[in-house]
Amino acid sequence: MDTHARALLRILCLTLLQFHGGGVTAISGGTNDGSERWGYVEVRPKAHLFWWYYRSPQRVSLPAKPWPTVLWLQGGPGASGVGLGNFLEVGPLDVNLKPRDSTWLQKADLIFVDNPVGVGYSYAEDPSVLVTTDWQAATDATELLKALSKEIPTLQSSPLFLVAESYGGKYAATLGVSLARAVRAGELHLTLGGVALGDSWISPEDFALSYGPLLLQVSRLDSNGADSASKKAQVVKQHIAAGRFKQALYALGSMLTSIVASSGHVDVYNFLLDSGMDPVAAPARSFSLAYSAYLDSKLSIGDSIRGIMNGAVKEKLKIIPKDVVVNASNQNVSSSYKDVQKVDLPSVVHSVACCRSSAGGRSSPTRSTMH
Repeated sequence: MDTHARALLRILCLTLLQFHGGGVTAISGGTNDGSERWGYVEVRPKAHLFWWYYRSPQRVSLPAKPWPTVLWLQGGPGASGVGLGNFLEVGPLDVNLKPRDSTWLQKADLIFVDNPVGVGYSYAEDPSVLVTTDWQAATDATELLKALSKEIPTLQSSPLFLVAESYGGKYAATLGVSLARAVRAGELHLTLGGVALGDSWISPEDFALSYGPLLLQVSRLDSNGADSASKKAQVVKQHIAAGRFKQALYALGSMLTSIVASSGHVDVYNFLLDSGMDPVAAPARSFSLAYSAYLDSKLSIGDSIRGIMNGAVKEKLKIIPKDVVVNASNQNVSSSYKDVQKVDLPSVVHSVACCRSSAGGRSSPTRSTMH
């Protein structure tokens, strides 16, 4: 094949992968049997969100019981759902790229998103388009789902469940409101089945205040350690009340560091364990408040998310720009956020239910689990 023919073929392939809808430009790929699809959606000029869809091999959809779809949202802000949620937690393959027996794909179709722009495979052509608030992230994710409702044939007839962990709880709550409003306005045709918030970082003040009393009750802290933790938690509370959210984050880090030191190195994500004892992962290297460092520490070097995302997975997907390099979490995204410690989620969670009810009574009432 001559050079001219090769160039025409490349242009043809790229054209076949592109689709347009409502001003949104996207590029996608997938497996030949349609069991997996993935791609980019340009949700704003120069802002590209990456998504990955898996169709369940157990999918059986009945009129009275349609097969569900789960949209997984990771925390951080800045952690990769395509990497961490998929390969570390609930996807069909683990970090060794071996089948996972406990994959959620047995019970639902799965969509993983690197959210917000700048996380994982998602990228910004200019740092100025990184989001700074949860509502901006929700608007981008809504634009993504408008495109996916056309790209994934089953999505419009499948109840969509937003499932999130850690900081992702803020994404899920605000996205739930945004989606319900779009459905009500006739801009989006899908059913919002529910919102599930697992260990979600939706009320930092309450969580900070709970550490001392809880760890005292389970004998991980003595009374002196618990009193010290509670005093430091009050500092977190004061900063939040004054709107000093970055200072609140630093104060929280100081409190957790103190707890680790005075408790015999309790794992602050699981008080049943000490740091480095997680039975399902490699030993933790060191304690850090940063969610990204925590997640990185759960993986051995050979099986790191960075390794597979920048290697075998990137090679499989074929559409990832060469200059996009994935880390478990993107600190630039985390740094761009202005409201990491902001506390407004209880009212937002209530709004999800209200919006869904006014959207026409679609599916069952929103379910929210808060830890």
